[in-house]
Amino acid sequence: MKYRSLNTIVVVMSFLLIAPFARAQEIDVNSKQITSVNYDRLKRIDTLVNDYISKNFLTGAVTLVVKDNHLVQYKGYGFSSPESKKPLERDAIFRIMSQTKAITSAGIMILYEQGKLLLDEPIADFIPEFKDPVVIDKFNVADTTYTTVPAKRNITFRDLLTHSSGIGYADIGTPMANAVYSKAAIPSGLGYFDESLLGKMKALGKLPLMFQPGEKFEYGLNSDLLGCLIEVISGRNLEDFLRQNIFEPLGMKDTYFNLPQSKANRLAPVYTEDSLHHIIKWSHTFRHIDPDYPVMKKKYFSGGAGLSSTAFDYAIFLQMMLNGGIYNKHRILSPRSVELMTSGQLDFLYNGVDNFGLGFAITSAKSAARNPRNEGSFAWGGYYGTIYWADPKEHLVCLIMTQHTPNSHGDMASKFETLVYGSLK
Repeated sequence: MKYRSLNTIVVVMSFLLIAPFARAQEIDVNSKQITSVNYDRLKRIDTLVNDYISKNFLTGAVTLVVKDNHLVQYKGYGFSSPESKKPLERDAIFRIMSQTKAITSAGIMILYEQGKLLLDEPIADFIPEFKDPVVIDKFNVADTTYTTVPAKRNITFRDLLTHSSGIGYADIGTPMANAVYSKAAIPSGLGYFDESLLGKMKALGKLPLMFQPGEKFEYGLNSDLLGCLIEVISGRNLEDFLRQNIFEPLGMKDTYFNLPQSKANRLAPVYTEDSLHHIIKWSHTFRHIDPDYPVMKKKYFSGGAGLSSTAFDYAIFLQMMLNGGIYNKHRILSPRSVELMTSGQLDFLYNGVDNFGLGFAITSAKSAARNPRNEGSFAWGGYYGTIYWADPKEHLVCLIMTQHTPNSHGDMASKFETLVYGSLK
C-alpha cells in the first residue's frame, strides 16, 4: 500500500512538473502581463514606428513579440492605404517572399525524418538533370558566353539548404547568373508564373553552376528547387504538402500560395520609392512583379518566395521551432531535426560574421557580442521588408512586417531589436 501511495505521488509530481511546459507549447494571447518584460519600455516600439510613419519613411507596419510563449506585443501601425487613411490592421496579410524558404526547408526535413532522403544525398537521385553538373570557368560579359569545367561533385540537399550549391538567382542575382538564367527563361520565383515548376527546374539542372558546390554561400534558387524536390519525392504539389504537414497541424490559418478572394481585402499594398526617396505605390509592371500575384491562381509554387502570411501565423511557425518541433499538440519535426536546422552547417561564415543552418542565418558569438541577439538565434527576412528572428536563449520570437522595398530609411529594424531586448528583465 505504501509503495502504491509513493508511486501515485511520483506520478502526480511528474505531471505537475511537465504540465506547465505542455500548456506553454502554444502562444498565450491573453492580455495578462508577464514578469520577464518591462511593458513601459516595450511601449517605446510605438514611438519608434509612429515616428517613421509621421516622417513619411514608411506607410505602415506590423510588429510582434512573443516572450516565453506569451504574446507581449502585437500591433498594426500607420495605414494600409494612406490615401483613404485605412488603418493597417495587425492581422494584415503580407507577401513574405523569402520567409517562405524556412518553411520549405522544414518541409524537406519532414521528408528526411520519413527516410525519403539523406541530407548529403545527391539531388540527381530524384531529378536526373542535375547529375554531373559543370561550373562556369570563364564568362564573357560582352556576349554572355562562357566556358565550363566539371564540378568536383554533385549537388546535395545540404548544399541547397545552406545556399552553397553553386546555383544563383534569376533576375535579382549576380550579373552572370542573371544573364545565364535569362537566356534559359528561368524565373526568379518572385511573382506570378504560368509555368511548370518541374519543367523549369529540369531546365535549371542543364545550366552551369556559378561556383563549385560547397565552396561558398551565394543566395539563389535553392529553395525553389527544394520545393520542386518536395513535389517529386512526396507525389504532392508543394501547396498541398505544406498545408497538410505544417499549416493545418499548426493552425496557421492565413498562410497561402493562392490567397482566397475572401481574404484579399486583408492583403497589404506594396510600396517603393522614387528617385527622391518619396514613397510611391508598386506598379503592376515594376521589376516584373505584379503585386496582385497572391490572388492570381497559380500552380507554380515557389518554395523560395511564393507564400503570403500574417505576423502571427509566422510566429506560430517560429514558436514551433523554439518548442523543439511541436506546437498545438502536433509534432512537426523531431527536436534533433530542429537542432540541425538551427546549427551552423558551413565551414565558413556566410556573411563574414554569422553561419548558416538548414534554412536560417545563425547568430555567431562574434555577432552576439556586437548586437542584442544572443548566439544561436536564427533569422531571415523577405524581399518586401519582412524580418524575423527567434532567440532560443531568451525564448523570444520577433517580427517586423512591411511591404516597402527598397527603403532608404532601413534602420528601423535594428532600433526595434534594441528596444525589444531593452524591455527584457
